[in-house]
Amino acid sequence: MPVFALSPDYQGERMDRVENFHGNQIVYLGWDEHRMFCAAKAFPLPPSMPFAALIDNIMPEAFGQHPEFSQINWDTAEWLLDGEPFRPQLEVALADQGVGHKSLIRFKTPELTGYQGAGV
Repeated sequence: MPVFALSPDYQGERMDRVENFHGNQIVYLGWDEHRMFCAAKAFPLPPSMPFAALIDNIMPEAFGQHPEFSQINWDTAEWLLDGEPFRPQLEVALADQGVGHKSLIRFKTPELTGYQGAGV
């Protein structure tokens, strides 16, 4: 959806530039078919963070309140990075796997279909 300024000479500053996040980059995380979360959540993360730290430290903060979170089998999770299939390497930094500023990481858990099947 295009965005139009209220006046043709508008010159606003973009506040979500990577330079404004003190060495971090914004990464969006979404858990597909789990409607307890209406949209992806945004986190300022260091580009050098290994993917394993994302799973161990960030995912519980993002999705831990969901009743199915403790049942996730991370070995069978299916991943998308910016809309493309993605196979994360646990010990490799986010940036080295193509995760950039304002990237969207989505995952699906085939064994789990949302609380009481809400995602089906």
